[in-house]
Amino acid sequence: MSTTERHRTSARRESLLGDEPGAFATARFVRITPMKARRVVDLVRGLPADEALTLLQFAPQSASETVYKVLQSAVANAATTEGLATGDLVVSVARVDEGPTMKRWRPRAQGRATRINKRTSHITIAVQPAETVVAKTKKGAKK
Repeated sequence: MSTTERHRTSARRESLLGDEPGAFATARFVRITPMKARRVVDLVRGLPADEALTLLQFAPQSASETVYKVLQSAVANAATTEGLATGDLVVSVARVDEGPTMKRWRPRAQGRATRINKRTSHITIAVQPAETVVAKTKKGAKK
């Protein structure tokens, strides 16, 4: 389905892609700290999708498995809902937002307790065709 045929667009899609072709996927409330997830997401931002998937497969960080699944989902969404070829997709938007923090208590010496913060993340990845991303960067460079 092309962007002109789309009847309804969500606010999230508008903020990520606007009216340009592409697809996105999110994983919410993932039990990994946003700082650790951002290290992995920064590796794949701007890369071709197939190259990013290969990189994530062999990355040693524990967050790479979750980011791999989200990227795979975004590529599948682009192929099924938008009808885009998976070979020329590029990771255009990749971000990690902070989710709710679970507060836990750990016993310490002399009857005290300290708080343990178990942080969560919202991982969002959007993919677009390569020519769209190149045109967008050229338009931004002229300004």
